[in-house]
Amino acid sequence: MFKKFIITSLCLGVVSCGVVKKKTTYGSKRTAAVAASELPGEIDSDSISDIKSDEKVIESEISLNRSEEIINTALTFTGVKYKYGGTTRKGMDCSGLLYVSFLEHDIYLPRVSYYMANEGKKIKLDEVSKGDLLFFTTSKRRKRINHVGLVVAVDGEDIRFIHSTTSRGVIVSSLKEGYWNYAFVKATRVL
Repeated sequence: MFKKFIITSLCLGVVSCGVVKKKTTYGSKRTAAVAASELPGEIDSDSISDIKSDEKVIESEISLNRSEEIINTALTFTGVKYKYGGTTRKGMDCSGLLYVSFLEHDIYLPRVSYYMANEGKKIKLDEVSKGDLLFFTTSKRRKRINHVGLVVAVDGEDIRFIHSTTSRGVIVSSLKEGYWNYAFVKATRVL
């Protein structure tokens, strides 16, 4: 949204630079006209690419800050016991944990991990960063996504994620652990 605003503003500024309309200063009536070629600091293609580059850095920083906030919210639920369909401190399941953590920051995700897996952009495991989602298939009978975790830390090849397990509740695990590594299906970026 911010990117579109900047680009639109720049385009309107370049296109609409012509005669400046009547300007009143302290009761005197004066008009001023400035030709487009006389305007200082005309925008060229290099300036536009610099602006676009700056926008990407700003978007990245905003996304990282938002990821940190969501991660911190999720971490406040550490130790909450598992409850199928739960979304409160009395008990929650894996998708409930992420649903509540994202919703607290005004980001809506589907309530079920299978549907959550369809949100965002699929990314490679070596591109994973904080705030990304990891999806798993933990059922031997069905090969359908039924578990999700939120990446809280990436240290080289060690990817740590928070999730809710049936045996230990809300915990932080490593993707290096054999069980989770074997059950891993895909990663997505929603921020």
